Amino acid sequence: MMRYVLIVALLFGQASWASGTDAAASLVRDVSQRMLTILKERRAEIDREPSIIFGLVDQIVVPHFDFEKITQSAVGQYWRQATPEQRKALANGFREVLIRTYAQALLNYSGEDIRYLPVKPGQREATVTVPTEVRERGGPAVPVDYRMYEKNGKWLVYDLVIDNVSLIVNYRGSFNTEIRRDGIDGLIRRLGQMNQKGEV
Repeated sequence: MMRYVLIVALLFGQASWASGTDAAASLVRDVSQRMLTILKERRAEIDREPSIIFGLVDQIVVPHFDFEKITQSAVGQYWRQATPEQRKALANGFREVLIRTYAQALLNYSGEDIRYLPVKPGQREATVTVPTEVRERGGPAVPVDYRMYEKNGKWLVYDLVIDNVSLIVNYRGSFNTEIRRDGIDGLIRRLGQMNQKGEV
């Protein structure tokens, strides 16, 4: 299932911001197609030098994700106990885990079809869900929903739901287990080990 995280890496780029909640849906649709074009044009280059993907993800994806908000939600109740230094370390470590996940999954992209569905209002003000479906050739459609919120006139992703499984919820259980066992610093060390070993 995690291979579908690659769709995140197809999501964001240099696009103008439309007004209203339709801006989020337009961003997903328009920039996805732009990224697919880049992948097609540079496929041979990327196959020769896979590390190029990391630069693309860092340039295109990172500015449009709220990694602190994502990390705060994944850490849950323990976030309030963390010092500012610990919060920064947690966000940086988790950010690197997610960037590597996106980059590695992007290397596996093989022409899956993406269907864009109508945007849905979120449960809170200034939030929306942008639903899509990803279909492999001969396979069933997999729902991939982007949960986004508006901040200073820009839409940012704060969660991703793949086949009805939230990215935040997926990590929260293991994060909380790590914190209960070894504290917040233990989770920081664990994230560092994951990044050093290339784990996701």
